[in-house]
Amino acid sequence: MGGGAAGLSAAWRMRKAGFEDFTLLELDAEAGGNARFGESPVTAYPWGAHYLPLPDAGAEYVVDLLKELGPVTGRDAAGRPVFDERYVCHAPEERLYVHGRWEEGLFPRAAASRAELDSWARFSERIAAFRRLKTRDGRPAFGVPMERSSRDPELLALDRLSFADWLAREGLGGGPLLWYCDYACRDDFGARPAQTSAWAGLHYFASRPAEASELTWPEGNGWLTRRLAAPIKERLRTGALVFRVEEVRDGVEVDWLDAATGEARRMSARAAVVCVPRFAAARIVPALAAEAAVTAAFVCAPWMTANLHVTDAPRGVGAEPSWDNVLHKSESLGYVDASHQAMGPVGRSSVWTYYRPFPDGLPAENRAKMLARPWESWKDEVLTDLGHALPGLERSVSRLDVWLWGHGMVRPSVGFMFGGERALAARPRGRIHFGHSDLSGFSLFEEAQYRGCKAAEAALLRI
Repeated sequence: MGGGAAGLSAAWRMRKAGFEDFTLLELDAEAGGNARFGESPVTAYPWGAHYLPLPDAGAEYVVDLLKELGPVTGRDAAGRPVFDERYVCHAPEERLYVHGRWEEGLFPRAAASRAELDSWARFSERIAAFRRLKTRDGRPAFGVPMERSSRDPELLALDRLSFADWLAREGLGGGPLLWYCDYACRDDFGARPAQTSAWAGLHYFASRPAEASELTWPEGNGWLTRRLAAPIKERLRTGALVFRVEEVRDGVEVDWLDAATGEARRMSARAAVVCVPRFAAARIVPALAAEAAVTAAFVCAPWMTANLHVTDAPRGVGAEPSWDNVLHKSESLGYVDASHQAMGPVGRSSVWTYYRPFPDGLPAENRAKMLARPWESWKDEVLTDLGHALPGLERSVSRLDVWLWGHGMVRPSVGFMFGGERALAARPRGRIHFGHSDLSGFSLFEEAQYRGCKAAEAALLRI
């Protein structure tokens, strides 16, 4: 159940084990989850997840998949994966609009005081120290997938502290650094530093090498999910609304509604792998009905994304247009350019994907407000925001589409990563196994893939 990155990865893992006797049920008309994408005559473009950080050798499932699909071409003498440069994000990667100009990178250096630059340097050294840390259990302090991370009690204690409080404790709580950390938390968690576990906030920075880049494609991570879905098209049923998954004496029963015909159907199986967010799993698996406190611990952040079809758009003043273009102190996260990876001559037309999280207030109230807003209101907000940095942009936009993600990603709130609920939610219920990025606390492809693969392995062992 669930045709996002986790469910597709579960199917991939089963097929690699030589097991083909499965069916994947997906509610939407297409598989992909939050890696869904669109296409125009100019380029494909993402609706959600739009990149994959370069994995290290420890991310075994990801490296194996990328080797199969082509972006990993081999390993170097140290055993690290070697990547096909066509898929690595082209320079310039990112720029920031601050004080009337674009500058390279995302930390606002140009307007920072000497003291603020010193804070940035001290923060960078603290992150570097976490990367170098040799823990007592022999694991990296922070790893991807997150299950690779150390269980050293001193590190786990960071989960009981907010990221904002950790920054303040370290004397790093103000100015451009705080803005940058706020941007990072909104970007990956849909939350503010004060809402985010310090362990999760530090994981964002310390779980990858300082020089790490990204793999990206015009359609974002849809490049991955499309290839995961292609070999199982005969086993993938879309428009399938699952409403009951329950263990019975001889296996598992799955009740679902065929959206095309309106017919309710029942499927019998030897095991089930449920790869949907926890809030959805709690509605379809009766065995979870008594676990309201566990379900309540999973808080999902709502998002809006917009795709702007642009021709001969303004470039702005300062640094050159980049793949990722961020506006300082904006409520948005800026936009990514789908044509940035084009290998031939770059044309004047492209699609820009604009991202807007809603970290403040209650998520349920934000969802209701989002649904009540008309398209014209979203259009005006997007063009006004980007127009500060790119005057006259509205004259270059021929089309602007809006997508509302009601539950865009799980938030790693204070105490959530190691408070117990997450581990309880990951446990199988008899023959019903669970795999979703929610179970890792981060909405990352690597985490979704890991959880889907592990759930598939557990189900195969059971049957």
